[in-house]
Amino acid sequence: MKRNSGSSTLAIGYIRVSTVQQSDHGVSLEAQEERLRAYCTVAGLSLVNVLCESAVSGSVPLSERPAGIQLLAAVKRDVTHVVTLKLDRLFRDAEDALRQTRLWDKDGVALHLIDFNGAAISSGSAMGRMMLTMLAGFAEFERNLIAERTSAALSHKKRHLQVFNHEPFGFRRQGVALVMIPEEQAIVSRVKQLRAAGVSLAGIAGQLNDAGVNTKRTGGKWHPSTIKNVLDSTMHA
Repeated sequence: MKRNSGSSTLAIGYIRVSTVQQSDHGVSLEAQEERLRAYCTVAGLSLVNVLCESAVSGSVPLSERPAGIQLLAAVKRDVTHVVTLKLDRLFRDAEDALRQTRLWDKDGVALHLIDFNGAAISSGSAMGRMMLTMLAGFAEFERNLIAERTSAALSHKKRHLQVFNHEPFGFRRQGVALVMIPEEQAIVSRVKQLRAAGVSLAGIAGQLNDAGVNTKRTGGKWHPSTIKNVLDSTMHA
């Protein structure tokens, strides 16, 4: 049976920080809680609890976070308002946000975001639900843009043999450039030849280990996964 969030004032707050540093200092958490309590006072909501998630990544689903589990349980009992700072405090992506808020809407539970470009919105109204849907979509769009830019920058660095992360097998770092190591490049060629001849990934790894060939790590052993990484790398195309 759908509850009426308009006639109930019971609310639960949720705050989260994603890094150990923020968790240790507690500044961000304290600031979030202060804003949640102030909002509930103005909105006439009875804040029964503020659940705190310390050093938990937003990529973890709400149902798998310790405080997230408590929040979902409270909503199932009697709480009809969920209050948080921003959408990304609760959800990992737009799909996750829309799925959960639609379930809450069916149960008469309203989601309140108190920092929406300086204003607050609630899914308890038609306008709030529309704005929430748009917000989730734009958040997903921004994440995809960032991913595309990161991928493009990484591809550029690889094409121009520039340092982009760790030193790939077959190269060494020289300033901001990657310089080929002939001995390792010869091993890469051998790996490709063996694979072309039908030798399995495990078989190639075994041959390199038997020959005393190390990976980039001193004494590092070869595994099927590391052989696959070499074969799949665009650096060795």
